[in-house]
Amino acid sequence: MVDSTDVGITDNYIVMVPSFVVFDNILFEVINQLNITSKITVVYDKFFSEIMHLEKFALIIPFIGETVLYYWRRPFEQLPVNVEFVAAVTDEASIRAHFNELALKSNHIFFAAATLIVESYLAAAVGHFEAKAFDTCVVFSKDTYSFRCEECQSVNAFWIRMLPTSRVEMLREFAEFIKKEELDIDMNFKIMTYNEPKISYSIDVMSVAYEYLATYDSSLALLTNRKVIIGDEDPDTKNITAVTLKRLMKRRLEYEFGSYERHYGYTYYQHVPAGIFKIDRRISEPEVNYHKYVGNWTLNDGIIPQYYSLGEDVRRINHYRIVTILQEPFVQWTKNKKTGELVFEGYCIDLLNFVQEDLNFEYSIYLVEDNRIGSADDNGNWDGMIKELVVGTAEIAVGPISVLAERENDIDFTVPFYDLVGTAILMKRTDAEYSLFKFLKVLEWPVWVCIFAAYLFTSVLLWVFDKYSPYSYTNNKDKYVSEAEKREFTLKECLWFCMTSLTPQGGGEAPRNVSGRLVAATWWLFGFIIIASYTANLAAFLTVSRMETSISSLDDLARQYKVEYAPTKGGATETYFRRMAEIEEQFYTIWKTMSLNESMDPRDRAKLAVWDYPVADKFTNMWRFMQESKFPRTVEEGINRVLNSDKGFALIADAMKIKYAILTNCKLQQIGQEFSRRPYAIAVQTGHPLKDSISTSILKLLNERKLETLKEKWWQQNPKRKECPNLEDDSTGIKLQNIGGVFIVILAGIAVSMVILIFEYLYYTQKITLPGLKKAKDTRRASRANGRKNEREIPSIRNGSIYHYTNTAFSHI
Repeated sequence: MVDSTDVGITDNYIVMVPSFVVFDNILFEVINQLNITSKITVVYDKFFSEIMHLEKFALIIPFIGETVLYYWRRPFEQLPVNVEFVAAVTDEASIRAHFNELALKSNHIFFAAATLIVESYLAAAVGHFEAKAFDTCVVFSKDTYSFRCEECQSVNAFWIRMLPTSRVEMLREFAEFIKKEELDIDMNFKIMTYNEPKISYSIDVMSVAYEYLATYDSSLALLTNRKVIIGDEDPDTKNITAVTLKRLMKRRLEYEFGSYERHYGYTYYQHVPAGIFKIDRRISEPEVNYHKYVGNWTLNDGIIPQYYSLGEDVRRINHYRIVTILQEPFVQWTKNKKTGELVFEGYCIDLLNFVQEDLNFEYSIYLVEDNRIGSADDNGNWDGMIKELVVGTAEIAVGPISVLAERENDIDFTVPFYDLVGTAILMKRTDAEYSLFKFLKVLEWPVWVCIFAAYLFTSVLLWVFDKYSPYSYTNNKDKYVSEAEKREFTLKECLWFCMTSLTPQGGGEAPRNVSGRLVAATWWLFGFIIIASYTANLAAFLTVSRMETSISSLDDLARQYKVEYAPTKGGATETYFRRMAEIEEQFYTIWKTMSLNESMDPRDRAKLAVWDYPVADKFTNMWRFMQESKFPRTVEEGINRVLNSDKGFALIADAMKIKYAILTNCKLQQIGQEFSRRPYAIAVQTGHPLKDSISTSILKLLNERKLETLKEKWWQQNPKRKECPNLEDDSTGIKLQNIGGVFIVILAGIAVSMVILIFEYLYYTQKITLPGLKKAKDTRRASRANGRKNEREIPSIRNGSIYHYTNTAFSHI
């Protein structure tokens, strides 16, 4: 639904108040927090004193007739103290004398200038800081470049600056686009750190205009894959543009220096956060620097001190802000069993707790917004955890942070707490596909069916021809009575003939009739072609996977163009390949300049002409291919591309990320050896007082082998660890898993033959035994019949047999 307040608006425009205008509101609160009641001196430079005109926009059509004039002095002039404005000098020889004059004019000095100019003044004010010649020194800078002055040996100042978010990096992407298209050369334009807020504001305005066009124009919305938010409540209202515009602003889109929030009416201000930092250095302690985040500010909440007050002595504060990054198993989330809240755990968290217990300090830990370790742009501004250290919002960074020379220019590292870790290549694991009956997969099942059908058809056809042909052996047995081979082609014999014809044994005696022989010859030709094709395909099928050249190193990856590869966007790996490509380009430019130098002696030029292209272009080609492959935003996105890419994708990333991905996913594998190896260490601000103490504590843990215990706990005993089968090298020969089916065929044939043998034996025995038993039974029946006949013919003794028993003793009776 549309608000009633929205419908009443007929002016089809909004006013977007930029961050550097909103940021001015902090001045009044700083004066109150620091209890400044006397005169202040404002030292400004030409970059800060520019006047900017802001027109009220209706996004596409400007509102004509009114102009808002922004004058940089106005916020200072509205302060409840006297203000004197003094232009800064840029001559290094005049800065010291100028600072002496400033110290005489006021006890409170404000700098409204670029960072490099402020550093020049602070480096010249060592004696004034040591002598405490003034009460307060405040740097009110809209320059995004951080304070990194190595010559500033003694400083006691507050640094107030805007804190752009790390979730959006439009400026960096815009700068990369300008450099890639070489617009910086054509237009002689470069984004400087002191004008980044203004350029960012211009990008914001164009972004809102683009979002509005994509919302209002349905065709553009479809082109850009965006949803139309106008809705169908009142599509014909005359206020639809204003309503849509206000609804667009309610979405609170993210921008570099904060989202835009409605102030009143058609005015929207940028919700920019700001930080207040206390810088404390003493010449007596040249190796110790304090750069403490003592307060934060927003327009809604005002200044919120991080400790008791802004003026708290930072040297007595035993609490430190620590920034970290999520990367398992070094840092990860877990749920507290007692409270149910999410807390950090991991290798680095255990290490931090050991160090805290040893050094007895307090800390608060938070995640960096962009979940990056950090890389620098062309202006020297960092992102990720390194940015937090350089800016000062964090004093210690804990995580898998590689020690790089570029990082050591702006931060310090403790002694390493982990082994040398390089960059590795992650690819999808190509597990060999084993099948005992792989020899059957050489031909698809329709082919096998057709071959079997042809076998049956040919066998039946041979039997029919042999049975009905007048010239066959079956019909002319008398003619071939003297022949040694007397083969009658019954149906069983035809099946056997066609089967053996496909083997090296051969089919044996061919049919006698011409028609049968023609069928046999056709079957032989068919069998020869089938067997030859099967043999060739079987050999190729079993060897192609073994003979295929796989990617086993970075050089193999660079030489091929089939598999895409790229590092994650904005990481140290991307920086490595970009710098290597730039170095190759520089060497090539030097060689080209020398070889094309017309003033060079012809003999020297002839020596250079021997090499057509002496400089390697390996990384140049790789960097070009990486840009075409598109950089994944995160490691998780890169792993998804590795697993799901149809063309194949190789992720080049930190070796620990690769190893943990392999540890938890058996479908992944590391390719080749690590390269560009660096140790892991805890990062701290340059000159941080805890640096040496933390190093000593780490060495103590190393001697006690507690670091080895942590490695065992979070790697070998990790609950997410998967037991994966070992990869086998298929290039050595054919595995039994692929050819074992033929042995099963032999065993099956033997088993079937045994069954048939038993059946034949029983059948034959039954066939022989039954006639014998019948004959014996008939004999027994005949015997019994003859016996009964004799008994009838021979009279019994009892019945007066013809035989008389005679005894001489009884003769006289």
